[in-house]
Amino acid sequence: MDPELDQAADPHSAARTILLDKLTGQPRSRAELAGLLAERKIPDEVADEVLDRFTEVGLIDDAAFANAWVESRHRGRGLGKRALAQELRRRGVDDQLARDALDELDPEQEEETARALVRRKLKSMRSLEREVAMRRLLGMLARKGYPGGLAITIVKQELSATHEELPLLDSSGLEPD
Repeated sequence: MDPELDQAADPHSAARTILLDKLTGQPRSRAELAGLLAERKIPDEVADEVLDRFTEVGLIDDAAFANAWVESRHRGRGLGKRALAQELRRRGVDDQLARDALDELDPEQEEETARALVRRKLKSMRSLEREVAMRRLLGMLARKGYPGGLAITIVKQELSATHEELPLLDSSGLEPD
C-alpha cells in the first residue's frame, strides 16, 4: 500500500517513508526535510516527532551535512566560502553550524583551488587582451564566492607567471615584448 495514500490513517508511517525515501537519494538538511513534509501535508506535530526521532538516531545531522556539503562543493565545483555559506543558508542550515563547517576549510586549500580555477581558465584566454582576461577571471572567482583581495592577488600572480608560456595581448592587439 502506498503510504502517501494512507497518510490520513497513519501519518507517522507516511512521514517516515517520505524521509527515508529522500535520505537515500542524497543528504539533506533538517529544514529541507521539514519543508518536504509540509508540502506533503504531514501535520506539523507529526513531522516534528519524526524529524526529532531521525535526528536522535543520527539519520539527520545538520553538522555532518554541512561538513560534507562544504567539502564536496569546494572540491567538485571550486566554490569559495562566501558561495558555500549562501548555499548552506538556502538549505536551512543553522548559521553557527555553517560557520563551523566553513572553518574546517583550510585557507591554503581555498587559495590553491582558486589558483587551479584561474590556471584552467587561462588556457582558453590566449587571444584576449590582458585587461579583459583579468576582468573575466576576477568575475569568475567572485561568482564562485572568493574574496576580492584573494582573487586579485591570485589573478595578478597567475597572469604574470603564465605570461612567458602563454602571452596575452596588450591593448594594441600585439603581443608584448
